[in-house]
Amino acid sequence: IWRDTAQLVPQVSIGVFDGPEEYIFGDIVSMAMATDGTFYVMDRQVPALRVFNAAGSYRTTFGRGGEGPGEYSSPDGGLNVLSDGRVVLRDPGNARIQVFSPDGQSDDTWRIRGNFNTSRRMVVDQMDRSHALILLDPDASVTEWKTGLVQINPDGTAGDTLVIPDTPWEEPTLEATHDDGEGNTSMSVNTVPFGPTEHAVLSPMGYFIHGINLDYTLTLLRRDDPPLRVWKSYDPVPVQEGEKAEEEAGEIRNMRYTDPNWRWNGPPIPDVKPPYDRFYAGDDGTIWVRLHQPAMKVEDPSYDPADPEAIANEWREPILFDVFEADGTYLGPVRAPDGVGFRPQPIFTRDWVLAVVRDQYDVQTLVKFSVEHPGGRAQDSQ
Repeated sequence: IWRDTAQLVPQVSIGVFDGPEEYIFGDIVSMAMATDGTFYVMDRQVPALRVFNAAGSYRTTFGRGGEGPGEYSSPDGGLNVLSDGRVVLRDPGNARIQVFSPDGQSDDTWRIRGNFNTSRRMVVDQMDRSHALILLDPDASVTEWKTGLVQINPDGTAGDTLVIPDTPWEEPTLEATHDDGEGNTSMSVNTVPFGPTEHAVLSPMGYFIHGINLDYTLTLLRRDDPPLRVWKSYDPVPVQEGEKAEEEAGEIRNMRYTDPNWRWNGPPIPDVKPPYDRFYAGDDGTIWVRLHQPAMKVEDPSYDPADPEAIANEWREPILFDVFEADGTYLGPVRAPDGVGFRPQPIFTRDWVLAVVRDQYDVQTLVKFSVEHPGGRAQDSQ
């Protein structure tokens, strides 16, 4: 529909290396934006839920660290705004969701089961229901965990528990275990770099989007209509030798934190990348697919060759998305600048994107990007 490659162009930027403490971020774990443009940013390091106006100027801070009303212990990726302006903050450290009024008062607390911490966003659907991620079988081993989403109505009452789609297909993985001799066992499980993976995300439209990136196919598991399958052709992208070596070295180092004697115990890194890395559900129902791209070798200024555990992070993929409407219509590609981060997960819409950007000194900045088109305003579908 767009007939060109759109660009993400910064509109509002919040965050500084040095200056007032309200603008210095240590560890942004979640963010949200209200319909009036107000920004909410959860900095876990402080911890503090800071509020900025649409122009990026600091207004106030909601709550504080703790266990009482309006306080939070271990906030994670769950932060969103309801249609009436209330702010919902997932706080698994206190096994609850903290609800703030638009003026920052503690409005309510909604209990959730367990203290499972996640980087996933907390989706609010078109009926204003929040969806909190929980473990369905917390007593199972980490490799057998099943997750679900508890619907919480705007009045705080619990609704359905949605089981996240999961097929019998198994991802290629690497595993490391370590027994300390006293009955305590630690385990690490990672997917093989550039190996195929299974993804499922909940759309605010009320259905799951599912895909296994063996090919470029997404399935919209609509509730009241037959599943809709979206398929797109693509050009395979090879994994370069230096890129493969860097990924392999990183996995070996990470696994040896668990087992110092660990050796590669999974399938080899493939020679060709999957068509996409993962996909995201936009707050307006759009679907954003992050494509795999040919990597480029760049200098890593933080690399210290004198550190025996240091690995140069020299291979970078340019950031390119395919964007689809909620009905599967292909809008077009969008290119993002270097430094755009994916933890916390960005917030996507057809017209703007909110993301955390890190510079070469690891300084975090919250940036609202507009989706701009070289050929002018995007063409609307007929």
